[in-house]
Amino acid sequence: SSSFCFRLAPTCATPCALDTFVAAEMSLLLQGALRRWRLLAASAVGGCGHCGAEAARPPLLAVRCFSHFAAAPAAPLVPQRPVPRSRLGSRPSVGASIAHVGAGATAVLVGRLARRGRRCIAAAAAAAPTVASATATSAAGAAAARLEALRARLSELGVDALIVPTDDPHLSEYVPDCFARRSFISGFTGSAGTAVVLAAPGSEARLWTDGRYFLQVAPQEGEATQQLPEGWQLMRSGFKDVPKIEDWLEKHLSKGQVVAIDPAVHPASFALSLRQRLEDKSVVFKCLAENPIDAVWGNDRPSFPAGPARLHPESFAGRSATDKLADVREALAQEGADALVVSALDEVAYLLNVRGCDVARTPVVLSYALVERTGSTTWFVDQAKLPADVMAALEAARVTIRPYSEALAAVAFLDGSKKVWMDPERVNFALYEALGADADGRRVSKPSPISAMKAVKNSSELEGMRAAHRRDGAALAAAFADLEGSVSGGEHVSEVDVDLLVTRLRASQTGYLDNSFDTIAGYGPNGAMMHYKAEPGSAAVLGTSSLFLLDSGGQYVDGTTDVTRTMHFGGPTAREQECFTRVLKGHIALATAVFPEGTPGFVLDAFARRPLWAAGLDYRHGTGHGVGAALAVHEGPHRIAHQFENKVPLEAGMIVSNEPGYYADGEFGIRIENLLVVVEKNTPNRFGDKAYLGFDPLTLVPIQRRLIDLELLDSEEIAYLDTYHGRVRKEVLPLLGGAANEAARSWLLASTEPLPPR
Repeated sequence: SSSFCFRLAPTCATPCALDTFVAAEMSLLLQGALRRWRLLAASAVGGCGHCGAEAARPPLLAVRCFSHFAAAPAAPLVPQRPVPRSRLGSRPSVGASIAHVGAGATAVLVGRLARRGRRCIAAAAAAAPTVASATATSAAGAAAARLEALRARLSELGVDALIVPTDDPHLSEYVPDCFARRSFISGFTGSAGTAVVLAAPGSEARLWTDGRYFLQVAPQEGEATQQLPEGWQLMRSGFKDVPKIEDWLEKHLSKGQVVAIDPAVHPASFALSLRQRLEDKSVVFKCLAENPIDAVWGNDRPSFPAGPARLHPESFAGRSATDKLADVREALAQEGADALVVSALDEVAYLLNVRGCDVARTPVVLSYALVERTGSTTWFVDQAKLPADVMAALEAARVTIRPYSEALAAVAFLDGSKKVWMDPERVNFALYEALGADADGRRVSKPSPISAMKAVKNSSELEGMRAAHRRDGAALAAAFADLEGSVSGGEHVSEVDVDLLVTRLRASQTGYLDNSFDTIAGYGPNGAMMHYKAEPGSAAVLGTSSLFLLDSGGQYVDGTTDVTRTMHFGGPTAREQECFTRVLKGHIALATAVFPEGTPGFVLDAFARRPLWAAGLDYRHGTGHGVGAALAVHEGPHRIAHQFENKVPLEAGMIVSNEPGYYADGEFGIRIENLLVVVEKNTPNRFGDKAYLGFDPLTLVPIQRRLIDLELLDSEEIAYLDTYHGRVRKEVLPLLGGAANEAARSWLLASTEPLPPR
């Protein structure tokens, strides 16, 4: 921080005593503007609040180490002890914090700070927009240089086109930084998208992504893209005039030209289909031994993650690793298979009852597993990550440890007479081909049995999820109480401030580990970007004239949460109320649906869309996704979406999100999301001798009343909301005791009052 001050204001003779500045002067000088920095400072405190044990990642205030979770009482929702200066680690510069404010407030800040004699900080505020502009220009130049360097490398390899997916070798939704090659080469940071780079100099690279990211990548037709640099073109997947990658390659490449992939980061199913189509057109399909982007990345490529693994207790898992392995071996016997290759990180974690921190927001360990029907189970993992208790538990389950790098060879050297079960959708092409070109008769190409096992939660997993959602609801009650008071009171609160506030309050809850995904906090037009992420220098300031969308979640030792609420801190317009209420009607329609067992999710998708369709409205994302129990926030195999391809039926014990929305480009976004557990319903009849299923909510957060147009709700919908809010009050209010939680308690009581009768 001091060096930043000196660089911008060399006349400042003494480094700022920043700790003293934060404690004594921030509330006077920067009540709104540096609110974010105060939250960051609080978030920098390390270690367990009980024993001081350091966490594997930069931890947050009041986080307890795992060994103190069960016995420790719930932490209050606000910090109760001072922050020792000795434990304030790396902190953001004041200039970087001020950049969050945006250019509109800079002049006011400069005036306030200069009057207090803080010349160095005033200079940082004045310089922030200039620094941001220079940084953007520099980043654009660096992106262009990376792209040309990659093209040069492709020419050296005799490659005409390279396909660059989002995936890592485990085909994860969220990837470790060392595998974020598509983000590195394109600048696009979304969790879904595939790039195609042609080797010809000056040719245009392409990025295919879905409707969740259209506004993030390119806000409006004809405008400059937000994330794609010059030389890139967005391909809007799903639009009827936008070709699929395979079709585009067929059109733009000639006979004898070469399309290359890194086989370690593509699903086997995609690679097999692409190879056949290209060969039919006499275009060469080539697998590269090394990814050419790594040569461009060079020494700047992040290192492999090295965080420690931990056991996931059987009290949360509900079943031992030994029992789960027995179920897998039974499935192998039923299929006549001898071995199962387990590649998906959440499947490995579930199977072995282990968790880790190798992937941001998802508690998994970078590893593979190989389960043999009559032999041992092998876990391919960096043994340095495994503490003694993990090693002992795995030994008891007869699991052998081998280095991560040996997984491919282990598959290649399996007995040639053995049949090997591989899910071509979830195993990378390199692993798939390791069995050999003549191994088709030895492969069992079906979805992994672990996917279905993991999707249906047992009673222990469900109890952990319910407990985590109660604590999560308490944290969000405190957050929304703070936000409503601050914004309506005229305080300066940015989207980044909201992210930090919600994270800090979740972190004060017992058993918190991490967020379950990057927080989406979008005010006004930013809320229309379905996967928007607020960034320093461009984050909007919350006000009272538009809608605010907050989609966030937490990873706890006993459960995973994901909740979206849309709010207005002033007086919503009639149009905003109508759109919100139609989304709410769709949400209630799905939440109250009753359906026969065997029903796939796509059948239910129209329940959520019908109230929107009636007004000519819709949304470009699925309605519901599966959620892991203290695992990945997005999991399969089930989902609720309009695509007919997924025919996996919903079963009792599955967890699915319910998140219809509406997004007015350039104006606002609306989404209401709860997690639901599928339960059996006690219907008066059982036609066809079938069980009938429905949903029970896990999420316990009020839905804002002022945005509801009661004239659009019928009596049953009003009754549902009143019942839901009564349950939220009953389960969350007991966690909001003490004087420190008075504001949260008052907010929750007011927000869960019954709606007025029509």
